[in-house]
Amino acid sequence: MRKKGRTKVLKKCFPYYTGSFILHAIGISLLLLVAKSNPVMLGLGLVAYTLGLRHAFDADHIAAIDNVVRKLTQQKKNPMGVGFYFSLGHSSVVLLMAVGLALSVRWAQHHLPLFEHVGGFIGATVSGSFLIVIAVINLFIVVDLQKVFRRLKKHEFDQEQFEQLLESRGFLSRAFKPLFAFINQSWHVFPLGFLFGLGFDTATEISLLALSAESARTHMSFAAILALPLLFAAGMNVMDTTDSVMMTRAYHWALDTPVRKVYYNLTVTTVSVMAALMIGVVELAQVAGELFQLKGSFWNWVQRIDLNWMGYGLIILFITVWAVAYLIWKFLRIDQRWSKAI
Repeated sequence: MRKKGRTKVLKKCFPYYTGSFILHAIGISLLLLVAKSNPVMLGLGLVAYTLGLRHAFDADHIAAIDNVVRKLTQQKKNPMGVGFYFSLGHSSVVLLMAVGLALSVRWAQHHLPLFEHVGGFIGATVSGSFLIVIAVINLFIVVDLQKVFRRLKKHEFDQEQFEQLLESRGFLSRAFKPLFAFINQSWHVFPLGFLFGLGFDTATEISLLALSAESARTHMSFAAILALPLLFAAGMNVMDTTDSVMMTRAYHWALDTPVRKVYYNLTVTTVSVMAALMIGVVELAQVAGELFQLKGSFWNWVQRIDLNWMGYGLIILFITVWAVAYLIWKFLRIDQRWSKAI
């Protein structure tokens, strides 16, 4: 029975992962094409991809996908494509921004020294500050989720309170809440993803990538500009797709064991906090060191931190957090022990 259930799940999510694979193939192929003449693009491509992975863990993404999955599950419809279509709508904005940037490159190159210095400074400052604000907001949510998780053992689980906590995540998710009523199929979430893509955080990250690329080479080709947002979109798409698949499973599990849904949300939000802090703190530290001419071994080390290597750090962070969460779940037998409290 369990094997048949897994086969059924794979069949339902296969089309969406196939679409995500195609997006990856296009982005990687374009990156390799550009990297033949400029090898530094490989590092920038990795940064773009890992930023996409990180962006999928933002509170607005998690809340939007979670709310739609819950709604479609209650309507007994297939919600596994929610993350995929949400990410496609979101990515459309990213690609449009890239095209606009490509058309303005010729003008920007005439003002490159000033554009690179001032734009890089402002972009890193705003991006770092915004990411830290997101991390702090999500940290409060992690604390609340931790309290809910601990109350499971004390027979004090409040389903209504938990649902309200999930719906409180993300400013954009609350702002567009009335639109969720019109979503009755997975693909209906595409326009919602587009509206979320107009949010400030995505614009900040793509601007940061564009500035990094400008500082890494004298000229930026149209293909190079497209490669970065495509890889960003690929990373975001695979995680958003996985999020909707896992949340679908979690909500089916939660019919009998809500502890699984609480634990999953706690893990995902923790990843969001750690990743946002990692990028935001480094960005602001580098800006502060350059602005105030700070000296010393620590500040010299901070200035030497390369965004290319930070991409590897993010991947290691994702793997580590999920591995630790899985080991805690498995060896402490949380599912068996805590579910009895419900």
